[in-house]
Amino acid sequence: MALINTIREKSGWAVGTVAIGMLFFIVGSDLVGGKNRLFNRNENVVGEVAGEKVELADFNNTLEQAKQSFVQQQGRQPDEQTMGYLRDQAWNQTIYRIAFQKEFDKLGLSVSDDELTDMVQGKNIHPSIRQAFTDQQTGQFDRAKIIQYLQGLDKLPPDAQAAWRNFEANLGPERVGQKYNNLLKLSTYVTSAEAKRFDEDQNTRASMRYLFVPYFSISDSAVKVTDDQLQAYLDKNKGRYKVEDGRTIEYVSIPVTASVEDSTAARQAVDQLATQFASAPNDSLFVKLNSDQPYSAAYVSPADMPEKLRQQLPLTVGKVYGPFSENGTTSLFKVTGAKAGAQAAARASHILIKPEGTTPEADAAAKVKATDILNKIKGGADFAALARQFGTDGTTATGGDLGWFQQGRMVPEFEKAVFGATSAGLLPSLVKTSFGYHIVKITAPKTSQTYQVAAVQKRITPSEATNEAAYAKAQALKGEITDLESFRKAVAKDKTLQKQEAKGLGRGERAVNNLQNAREIVRWAYGTAGKETAIGDVSEVFDMGDQYVIAVLTGERSKGTADVASLKPELQAAVRNEEKAKQIMAKLQGKTGTLEQIAATYGAQAQVKTADNVVLGTGTIPGLGGEPLAVGKVFGLKAGQKSAPIQGEQGVLIVEPVSVQKPAAASDVAAIKKQLMAQRQNRADGLIYEAVKANANIKDERNKFF
Repeated sequence: MALINTIREKSGWAVGTVAIGMLFFIVGSDLVGGKNRLFNRNENVVGEVAGEKVELADFNNTLEQAKQSFVQQQGRQPDEQTMGYLRDQAWNQTIYRIAFQKEFDKLGLSVSDDELTDMVQGKNIHPSIRQAFTDQQTGQFDRAKIIQYLQGLDKLPPDAQAAWRNFEANLGPERVGQKYNNLLKLSTYVTSAEAKRFDEDQNTRASMRYLFVPYFSISDSAVKVTDDQLQAYLDKNKGRYKVEDGRTIEYVSIPVTASVEDSTAARQAVDQLATQFASAPNDSLFVKLNSDQPYSAAYVSPADMPEKLRQQLPLTVGKVYGPFSENGTTSLFKVTGAKAGAQAAARASHILIKPEGTTPEADAAAKVKATDILNKIKGGADFAALARQFGTDGTTATGGDLGWFQQGRMVPEFEKAVFGATSAGLLPSLVKTSFGYHIVKITAPKTSQTYQVAAVQKRITPSEATNEAAYAKAQALKGEITDLESFRKAVAKDKTLQKQEAKGLGRGERAVNNLQNAREIVRWAYGTAGKETAIGDVSEVFDMGDQYVIAVLTGERSKGTADVASLKPELQAAVRNEEKAKQIMAKLQGKTGTLEQIAATYGAQAQVKTADNVVLGTGTIPGLGGEPLAVGKVFGLKAGQKSAPIQGEQGVLIVEPVSVQKPAAASDVAAIKKQLMAQRQNRADGLIYEAVKANANIKDERNKFF
């Protein structure tokens, strides 16, 4: 049995390591023929692959194998979320069993008995068997032990025999899959010309200047887009808008949230604990018996404390702080120890001014701007207000507040300034880092003091009465709804409710927007076995644990190309940008002079910037983003030569190369060819599977049953 476990551990849930996930497709030979055990009764059909119906019983057999493999591997039963993944695995196995077998049959691929024997005890031992019969101490493989093991197989426990039989039965499917995969992968090739071009694309660098007019400089309301334009754009770009089956629903959630009475009851319970906590002889035991969270004996700095407790600094050993209520939890904190920590902590705010480029001129401009802001603050201006106005990082919403942080978490130059300060207040000089120039205010100076804190935390949970009240409200709402119109009226009438929409739900979805474990809602939207769902149908009340949900089906789409209605916002944005590009390019057309002169003629919306280290192979302009057309044009111009206006991804550009540095000719073309071959073959693994899958005309109707 230990040997079988070893093989299992080394091979995962299946055998070996074959590309495109073939080893997850463990099947028995009795299923290859795809015999219909239920006589084509459509109510027991979970889908169709390559013209062959997939019966529920067959699928459940495959699912049970996947489930048992999981149990043997993990030592536990799968939960509902894991079962969802196992169903997907079983479905992929089914696709492989049917679709790939048809491909194998077309090519006449098979595995002989001699090959199978060779894989188990011959010269070409399967990697998993070789690993299982290799001595861990000496690293030597012993073929004689395989023979000995097989001779004694009938004396092993039944489950060990079954595990080996299953392992052995799947050697054939794995090997034929390898043959098929290799036939295609080994047809991959790379020419010397391709390798040289690849090397040049990756190593040619350019410095450039460009004029940029962003699309957002023209108001969306100033560009009218017609449905005919949207349809024309969709027709022209059909390949980009391929879709699977989808459903759209509107829904409303009635949350089960703790009431005032629930919060009061929780607070009273914690109040009673406060006195007991203060005199408790064993704090860790008290926390274990009374808290929803485990006890921690760690010493923490102010940087790692809850905000409510941090507001009480400095803390007194032996004192109980709280109760504090925050984020649905009521907490008590008892300080059980204090000592100096290894690292200091501090709190600061900053305003970061980033240079708009990598040139010395851009750096100087950023410094001037930062100095001006610093002087305004010294003159009495509000730090937080200026941080919101001028800050260029994620702290603008909080007025530049970085919160508490320990030494070692910030860049060295910034830390040196903050932890070098001895008191709170504005630092008199700018701090320069690799990010730019910082105006810094010390909110709380450094401290190395740490505290050991025992915490009793109680979640404020809804009572049974609260849960029943939410359910009653959901049922009452359901009673008012018969169709989409009455649903919208009922929700609009209740100001505590908010209607939401989920578009394009796929058959296999397990979440609906932020509703997790919402599989039942998705199944309802597609219709379960024997019960179809039509547009306008109203669902039952779904119990989502912490909320009740009522949904209405408002739309459906079939596999193929999406329609305009389902993509309207996305198509409108794309077509608007095309129209904006026409307007911008018409205004730029024929303009002459330097980029600065053209920008001045165009107006304030035109910006002239520089970019260094532009790489042809990436199609990206540093500081701007992906602009492949513009980057390609740069490498086709001479230094100082300007392009015509280009319709880009984010706006219209005129580009001008400053210099282009080409690399020396590749010295090892063979190595580059080998690199590209490996890349293409690695991609081929997934592409083979997707190609066979796409050609199998798959109909997935598992939602009727799961």
